[in-house]
Amino acid sequence: MEEKNLNKALTPVKLWAIIVGAVVSGMYFGWNYLFEKTNFTGALIATFIVTLFYVSFVFCYSELATAIPSAAGPTAYAEKSFGKFAGFIAGFSILLEYIFATPGIALSIGAYVHGLFPVIPANIAAITAFCIFVFINIRGIESAAIVSVIVTAVAILGVAVYFILGIPTVDVHGLFSSGASMNGMHGVFAAIPFVVWFYLAVESGAMGAEECKNPQKDIPKAFISGIGALVVMAVAVLIVTAGNSATDLSAVASSDNPLPAILSKVYGENSFLVKLVGFFGLFGLAASLHGIMIGYSRQAYAMSRSGYLPKALSNLDKNGTPVFALVSTSLIGLFFVITGNVGSLVVFSCIGSSVMAVLSIASWFVLRKKEPELARPYRLKSALIPTIAAITCAVVVVALVVSQASLLFLAAIVYAAAVLYYLVKDKVFANGFVSTENEMEA
Repeated sequence: MEEKNLNKALTPVKLWAIIVGAVVSGMYFGWNYLFEKTNFTGALIATFIVTLFYVSFVFCYSELATAIPSAAGPTAYAEKSFGKFAGFIAGFSILLEYIFATPGIALSIGAYVHGLFPVIPANIAAITAFCIFVFINIRGIESAAIVSVIVTAVAILGVAVYFILGIPTVDVHGLFSSGASMNGMHGVFAAIPFVVWFYLAVESGAMGAEECKNPQKDIPKAFISGIGALVVMAVAVLIVTAGNSATDLSAVASSDNPLPAILSKVYGENSFLVKLVGFFGLFGLAASLHGIMIGYSRQAYAMSRSGYLPKALSNLDKNGTPVFALVSTSLIGLFFVITGNVGSLVVFSCIGSSVMAVLSIASWFVLRKKEPELARPYRLKSALIPTIAAITCAVVVVALVVSQASLLFLAAIVYAAAVLYYLVKDKVFANGFVSTENEMEA
């Protein structure tokens, strides 16, 4: 029987749309919770740290993704560097990041829909949106990528419209004299997990490596141009939101649809322009929900193929789509759509992202020393950028530890359960661990 493979349908534009699309919802919600912790000055410092981290991380990540173009992404990098256990932890962290991100995004879709059409309950809209995008992903990567291009383009247009409408109202002096307290470095550290939402899931494009037509060339192009676009949007949104003369930062912090809420103070709640930005916001949230679903379904598929998860998750349909991996992981996300709290989901997702980033950056250093002759189609010239990534990543991790102790305790319990599963896995499931290199060749 002929072995089924993932469908190679991704061009640079489609991969770029998946990368940016997976993140762009972070321009429309999630980051705004930082204003519960600090003022604009603190937000600016936190944004600088997180942006420096993600920009340097993306350069390191591009080298890893082209040297090891696997749907397993960080799982493959950590496994090759440190062994199977590290590979499992990296893969589990990706799933934790993505499965907790999607419910938060869906809940915000519900809030945006309810803002546009008050007759529709937010929770019903959230559940419906989640199910719609599961169905779209079931159709296969080619149609899913086309949807990504469309919704991502509209979402970026929405950020541009928000900037154009909001920039005339920015009070530059007021940015730094709002009266709100920065709360010192504790306020900055407390803000960092929410600033991460501007860039959360940018690494998802690596999970599409096996579906790229030319991963060695396409991945660096898509990642580097993608992070550039995200930095511009993040800075624009932060300045317009915090600098708006009518902005009440405490109200921004408590809103699940902050961009329309800001503009409504200037143009009125029933303004067409406010409704228009809310409509664009739906596309931004949809783009991320869609892109992250692609990421976690491919991660679950690759982990199953390597023997980390039950074998059934690596089954492909006639279109080369890991339908069972997609549906089973989506059911977990749907549970949290029904029961979750957006702010907590954002932070929990950041915890998984941070563990993944630590292992990926460490993998860059280890592989440079361990396998200097490994083919690297995209190669950094020195260790300066990875060193910056390592230092700023450490700051992000410290910020999580300092500001989110209660959720970290819960995360520790979840990771302990994952380690227990790893230790007993071969006694429960028949398929043993397989090297990601061997399963890619197979």
